[in-house]
Amino acid sequence: MPDEALPLAGTSSDVDAAAPDTATAVAAAAPPARKRPRPGERRVQILQTLAEMLQQPGADRITTAALAAKLEVSEAALYRHFASKAQMFEGLIEFIESTVFSLINQIAERETSGAVQAQRITQMLLQFGEKNPGMARVMVGDALVFENDRLSVRMNQFFDRIESQLRQSLKASADAAGSATPTVTANGQASALTAFIIGRLQRFARSGFRRSPTEQLDVALALLT
Repeated sequence: MPDEALPLAGTSSDVDAAAPDTATAVAAAAPPARKRPRPGERRVQILQTLAEMLQQPGADRITTAALAAKLEVSEAALYRHFASKAQMFEGLIEFIESTVFSLINQIAERETSGAVQAQRITQMLLQFGEKNPGMARVMVGDALVFENDRLSVRMNQFFDRIESQLRQSLKASADAAGSATPTVTANGQASALTAFIIGRLQRFARSGFRRSPTEQLDVALALLT
């Protein structure tokens, strides 16, 4: 991730992060002078704005011209911080990766049951997507359709890592339950959970963020784990 973490939402159960309070606008006789952003601050602003634009209705493709207009800067100003739009999306993906895998590590340290670990990981991912709709579109690839292919490859690798972590947790659970085929059982459950996560996030994004990815989640997890 860039110099500073994006102050976007995390999850209600696994991360304590509150959105910064909005300062009360105070009328002034003359408009305040624009302050030059601190080093790294403009990069964060660009990524925040890109994520916000991705969660707007009809945001099929974000152009650098539209992003620059939203930020009230020139396109050249964007390219002083990112060599390409693909690098901007990579910044969002880095934020997703660092946040999600940090939370997974916390869950693994806190929960001793493999089945509970898998449930908490699934819950965390769906809550993260629900609280960060623009990021959810990146995670499932909807926002990457017209972008560089390497971005979709990287998100596919992200979910491969998620499935690997779920497999590890569920194998421990199958071993503890005395399964005769713990590896086979864990592989099947991890694959089903990963497909469930992706499917719920896709439905959320493609419904215009109306269908919650966490609806009836307890029932679904009980069936899948």
